[in-house]
Amino acid sequence: MHADLALRMMASLLWTGLTICLPLLAVIMAVGLAISLLQVVTQVQEMSLTFVPKLVATGIVLIALGPWMLRQLTSYSAQLWASIPSLF
Repeated sequence: MHADLALRMMASLLWTGLTICLPLLAVIMAVGLAISLLQVVTQVQEMSLTFVPKLVATGIVLIALGPWMLRQLTSYSAQLWASIPSLF
């Protein structure tokens, strides 16, 4: 295996991971920011107030985008398996 091939495979892996995780992380960050602003305005410092909305938002995003994430992972895995004979 050549170094450029390994670098391309690593870049493809990282890009696929980023595209799969980015929507989930963006929603969690937005919910966290909104809850933090709510806590600052109301001065309510309850720990469950930050945890429960993030958990609910994570579940909703996974239900909504789960099939797309699975298709991306399946496509990447199939591409990786199909490229194995050309590596040798």
